[in-house]
Amino acid sequence: MSDFTYAGSELDLFATALNWKSYWSLRIRPFVAGSVLEVGAGIGANTPYLVKDGDSGWVCLEPDASLLGRLDSTLRANKCNVSPEAITGTLQDIQASRQFDTILYIDVLEHIEDDRGELESAASHLRPGGRIIVLAPAHQWLFSPFDAEIGHFRRYNRRMMRQISPASLQLERLFYLDSVGLLLSAAIRLLLRQSMPTQAQLRVWDKFVIPTSRMLDQCLFNSVGKSIVGIWRRQRHGSGHR
Repeated sequence: MSDFTYAGSELDLFATALNWKSYWSLRIRPFVAGSVLEVGAGIGANTPYLVKDGDSGWVCLEPDASLLGRLDSTLRANKCNVSPEAITGTLQDIQASRQFDTILYIDVLEHIEDDRGELESAASHLRPGGRIIVLAPAHQWLFSPFDAEIGHFRRYNRRMMRQISPASLQLERLFYLDSVGLLLSAAIRLLLRQSMPTQAQLRVWDKFVIPTSRMLDQCLFNSVGKSIVGIWRRQRHGSGHR
């Protein structure tokens, strides 16, 4: 059992960002299938947005036992009828022979110092045709006291995502989300220098900025944004690269 304690305090705050969760999950959910491993599941605030009919099993992996202990109550509060397997630990605590169709890192990879090694390990747990999906904060120039406060090692751009691509996988999708939020984050970073957004700021972002970003992101072909999504896929046996 892990004795890790998560140092961040933002999970409950961002659990209320319902428009944001609905937005990014809408873009990611089509790629989620089969047996799923959610790495760094936290209190389970993201799980209800990603579960769908047809998933053949869901594992929530979280190194902080106190966070994982809140999983059931979070799922009930969100009327999520899935009963995931909860494992306290990290990817190294998953049996080497255990395979999944989808491995998720939702705002998690930036907390892991050896991100390249983590994805290589994750790739070894993928079935043919399976995917690794990463959602992470974008742009190192936006790295703020807030990032440091909650234990981020970095923020990402396209080049950085390509550099950590597992050798055995194909990078299938790479795109940004929340173009308007990028401007808001820049203002907060340069002008306010806060270590944590306020509840009021979060409400404004979620209620007004995210709906605007959903429209503008399409016009900009997801070329800019505050967050970045990377999706890698293991080729099925006998198929070539496209």
